[in-house]
Amino acid sequence: MNADLIVYNIGQLVTSKELLIPNDGESLMENIEIIQGGYLAVSGGEIIGIGKGDVPSKFVKFTTKLIDAEGKVVTPGLIDSHTHLVHAGSRENEFLDKIQGVPYLEILEKGGGILSSVKSTQQATEEELVFKAKKSLKRMLGFGVTTIESKSGYGLDRNTELKQLYVNERLNHEQEVEIVSTFMGAHALPKEFKNNREGFIESVIALLPEIKEKKLAEFFDVFCEEGVFSIEESRKMLLEAKKNKLKLRLHADEIINIGGAQLAVEVGAYSADHLMAISENGIKALKNSKTIANLLPGTSFSLNKEYAPARKMIDEGVQVALSTDYNPGSCPTENLQLIMQIAALKLKMRPKEIFKAVTINAAKSLGKDKKIGSLEIGKKADFVIFDANNIEYILYHFGISHTKKVFKGGCLVFKK
Repeated sequence: MNADLIVYNIGQLVTSKELLIPNDGESLMENIEIIQGGYLAVSGGEIIGIGKGDVPSKFVKFTTKLIDAEGKVVTPGLIDSHTHLVHAGSRENEFLDKIQGVPYLEILEKGGGILSSVKSTQQATEEELVFKAKKSLKRMLGFGVTTIESKSGYGLDRNTELKQLYVNERLNHEQEVEIVSTFMGAHALPKEFKNNREGFIESVIALLPEIKEKKLAEFFDVFCEEGVFSIEESRKMLLEAKKNKLKLRLHADEIINIGGAQLAVEVGAYSADHLMAISENGIKALKNSKTIANLLPGTSFSLNKEYAPARKMIDEGVQVALSTDYNPGSCPTENLQLIMQIAALKLKMRPKEIFKAVTINAAKSLGKDKKIGSLEIGKKADFVIFDANNIEYILYHFGISHTKKVFKGGCLVFKK
């Protein structure tokens, strides 16, 4: 088959294809293929050829577009598998309080925190939410991100939650980054339900059939945390979502360990996210499951909190993903490359582990690994050319974007 597009003279081609047996001295998180001196052939938006050395002549036709990678790194399109993209407003007015150590509950009492973002999002029009989200998505694309997960959760009422999900749907048609939509109506308990927790939980459950019928979300998420939603409350909502054919993910063990990781495994969640307070039993449960541990070190960095024990998890055999947790409060950044650099410096993750975490493992956490997350024949031609000669340099030189070009479905969608 002839190719529409060929990228040649690639220095390091990080396919993120999983090797059956890791190289000597490497962890299971390092079992990804890296081809030194490779090429990539694309036709109809899919990969039709990949390999080492010169491009086979069978792929080349008169109209094939040729791109010289100039010895640079090429990887799959990065995947940001945990974001709170769709929201209104910002919370820089709380920034001084935060860095001076004012407790979050005190900020909340003054009308700040998540309830401030909820109020802004409730008041915003759909057009305003789309406009703001597009700005963030453009930034994400510039960092090499071609797919993201986007949660609702700044509505906490029927109309605003649906409005956020409608925005996700629109964004999938109006810009280049692919959106995987998550309904997170159980992000917090609204003040008006302070004395009626069960009533709020039932209102979340009542929305599930409508969301599934209208195909507004693929996933359901809940904030399982002390003072938010208990294990029992979370289990009830998760199982109801499962009955409505939604896939599951879970905010788990972020601040206090209450067994969120074990619950994620129990209900068959695709990911357990945050995990700064995970227990030994939680690590053991994840190790023996298909649930991905989705770590968000930017949140720890922003809040000056403990980091998730990534090295211990990886050494125990847990599969890890990395995401920004982009949101207006605890992690206001769209920069996934910065998150990767923090993961190297603070989580002590190794370069291959980090690239696996933002490619094939992130795709697994979204149930998309059959189509994206690695550069293999038959998969979507989502890939990034980085202005670096090796993956170590991308992590070593921190605080900047190394992206040179981004391709989505074989089409150039970003160029520095």
